[in-house]
Amino acid sequence: MPATTHLKSLQALELAIRSGSLKAAADRLGITPAAVGQRIRALEDYLGADLLMRGRSGLQPTPELSHALGDLHVAFAALERVTETLDFQRVSEIQIVADTDWAELWLAPLLPAFRQDHPNILFCINGAGDVPLRLGAPDVRVGYGNGRDEPLFSDVFLPFSGPDNLRRIAGRDPSIQMEGMPLLHLKAQLEESGPPGWVEWFQAFGHRESGPDRGVRYQHMRLALEAVRQNVGFLVCGLSLVQRDLEEGLVVNPFAMSQHLIAPHPYRLKLRQDIDKRPQLQSFAAWLRNEASETRKYIEKTVAQA
Repeated sequence: MPATTHLKSLQALELAIRSGSLKAAADRLGITPAAVGQRIRALEDYLGADLLMRGRSGLQPTPELSHALGDLHVAFAALERVTETLDFQRVSEIQIVADTDWAELWLAPLLPAFRQDHPNILFCINGAGDVPLRLGAPDVRVGYGNGRDEPLFSDVFLPFSGPDNLRRIAGRDPSIQMEGMPLLHLKAQLEESGPPGWVEWFQAFGHRESGPDRGVRYQHMRLALEAVRQNVGFLVCGLSLVQRDLEEGLVVNPFAMSQHLIAPHPYRLKLRQDIDKRPQLQSFAAWLRNEASETRKYIEKTVAQA
């Protein structure tokens, strides 16, 4: 096993134990839970022993791992301190771990403008980009959910479809206008703590009496939106993530803007503590807050026109 893979596997293992789940470890690393599981399984295959088991309070170490767990925690705590101490060598880099949909559909289209003004700043976003992922805490973390981190903006969720799909529901009884129509879902929308989706939207506004959770399920919004553009089906999505598609006519809102759901939680921002020593990070944080403010204004204006 190559040393880099070995180290990444140990990092995934340590985070999974410390956080109690593969999902929480994945959020920290900016990869999928499946990728975390693959890294840990690779290490288990290499060692020929199981390292994790599920307990009532989350993931627990097997006896084989328990003997090494203390050293594992100490080692990665030390690596994080070393990363912070030597970070002056990477002053032109910004490492970002973020909600995947937000990073792909909100941040990515806006980032070229920032890069044009700051061509010497290099990025690693969720493990990919100009520079490789480094160990330790990221410079910027953005996630959707509850917590104490700084709120960026709150989204609103409403249905979208491809333009050709409008004729499929035209002239139908409004009370069952969406009955039998193909629904697209994000897997997260069908989880208790996930963003709102079709189940919540039909409960609030009607238009369908059966099967609100039926249909194709997608891991990421990018894939679901591509299906929407191809008129495959109807999707409930955050307005901030489809702004450009909506403005270009690639997707349409088949119902009144007033029929929207406010996201229970905002996107939240967390910056590394020594931001005052990193002018490139200060510039990016200021730009990010300004773009988030523009998105808030867009959402408020669009909803107010309903």
